Formats: sequence, structure tokens, C-alpha cells
Amino acid sequence: MRQLFVLDPLDRIKPEKDSSAALMEAAYRASIEVWVCTPADLQACGNQSWALATPVVPEPWITIGVPKKLPLTDFSYVWMRKDPPVDDGYLFATHILELAEREGVRVLNRPSSLRAWNEKLGALRFSHLMAPTLVASRVDELTKFAREHGEVVLKPLSGRAGQGVVRLAEGAPAIEAVMELVTNQESLPVMVQSFLPSVVEGDKRILLINGLPLGAVNRRPKAGDFRSNLAVGGHPEATQLSEREKVICEELAPVLQEQGLFFVGIDVIDGTLSEINVTSPTGIREVERLMDLPLADQIIESLLVGFD
Repeated sequence: MRQLFVLDPLDRIKPEKDSSAALMEAAYRASIEVWVCTPADLQACGNQSWALATPVVPEPWITIGVPKKLPLTDFSYVWMRKDPPVDDGYLFATHILELAEREGVRVLNRPSSLRAWNEKLGALRFSHLMAPTLVASRVDELTKFAREHGEVVLKPLSGRAGQGVVRLAEGAPAIEAVMELVTNQESLPVMVQSFLPSVVEGDKRILLINGLPLGAVNRRPKAGDFRSNLAVGGHPEATQLSEREKVICEELAPVLQEQGLFFVGIDVIDGTLSEINVTSPTGIREVERLMDLPLADQIIESLLVGFD
């Protein structure tokens, strides 16, 4: 069996932290051939899809083989693990991967769902589980929401890893100017949410595999910041799921399964859903280290058992 990982260039991957590296190593331990490529290595000829793919031995990190042009149908599974932004190049890659999917290749996550599920807007499908939220471009609407809810958080819809997230205190001066800036003069919608003070106790990343929670890590903001993302200095710590979090996972599970979202990372603050991350979820290494779980191996095993 072969699995292909569509990634950023290998020199950008930090194996001690990267979930893609963890999955590649687990696949190799399961006696699966591991191949890699970037989105630029994908191509379509007629209705068939191909990749200029490179075989690798990921343990120990990393031995790189000789690239070879192969039809995507040569792979049983293709992992789309390219990090955001979800730009034109990313979207076009999902269309090529969809050709492979039509030929019976399992693409993780489903290409059409990667296009449809913006990681912030997708959570609105479960808005009753979220803090009060508005997505808008008009400054007056955003300003009105902010004043009604006091302290709020602004999130760019294309952001990742906490980048560009802004916290506005109640009564912040020049709020209209801030809204003009983040909406690029009302040309782009942004998400504004009521601020949850309990974020100081952590923002929990829960990893769902085919809808089932297999691991979680709590991320505490660093001193002087409210963002808990590990990429901006958040501190990971061991955790267990609360009953409320289990209920959230149970509600999401059938939708994620139906949408072909096999590997998803949801963010939950004090029992409140924040985001549904579908493009390149992270957290495997932290869960394995803090919870002493062979999570990547469990994911590969779940994949093979669930689909074969």
C-alpha cells in the first residue's frame, strides 16, 4: 500500500512538532509506502490526475528518494496536509485531487469539503454551541455588535494560528477606525465574537478522527496575551474531555463523517465551540507527549480499519 502526503516543502516541516511528520512516521511503521509532493507537483491530463511524487523514509527523519511521475490512482490514500492560506493554488489543488477521488482514491480530507469549510465560518453550522458571533463587512454593524457585547475578539476569516486576531476592550477608542482597517474599508467580512474571559484557563484542541475524539490538549496563553495558539507562544498541558465537550463532539460527529472530514481539530473554550480546523490540523505531537498516547498510530489504524 502507498500513501501520498501533499505538503509544504519538506524543509519547512519540523518533525518534533509537526502532525504531518507524525502521520508519515506512523504510516511507515504500519509498513505503508510513504510518498510526498507539494501542490505544485500535482497535475491533470484529461480527466486523470498525476503527481511528481517522491518516496521517503520518515524514520529517522528523513531519507528522500528519487521523484517519479505517478497517477494518483497508484495511491490508496492521499493526505492533503498543505498549511493555509487557502489561496488559489490550494483551491486548484483540491480540484485536481477531486479527480483522483472520482477514481476511487481516498483523499483526506475530502476536497469539496476543504473548499466548503472555512475554519471559522464552518463552525457557524453549530452556532448554538458558540459564543455570540457576527460575520460582516459593514463597519456600523460590527461596531454595534461590539458595543452591545462589550469586550470582543476580531478574527480575519483567512487567518491561522492566531494571526491577526485582535481583542477590543469595552469602550475602546476609535473602534470604527479599527473596523475599517480589519475589513479593508468594508471590502472583506470579518468575524467578531463576544470575548470569553475563561480563555485564560485554556483553549482546548480536540482531535477528531472520523468524528470520534481520540486526543486533546489544553493550550494556555502566554503571559500578557489572550491567544492560546501554540504558534504564538501558547503553553500545552495535559487534559481530559468534560461532559460538555463530549456532547459537542457527539453533535459534530455525524456531520463530519458525512462530509468526509476524517481528521479535524476543534477548538473549545470553557465548553464553547470556537473553530473547526479542517485543512491541516495540528496537535498530535503534544497529545502523544503529554497524554502518553500513540495517537498517530491510532489514526493510521483507524483509517485502515474504517475504510478497508
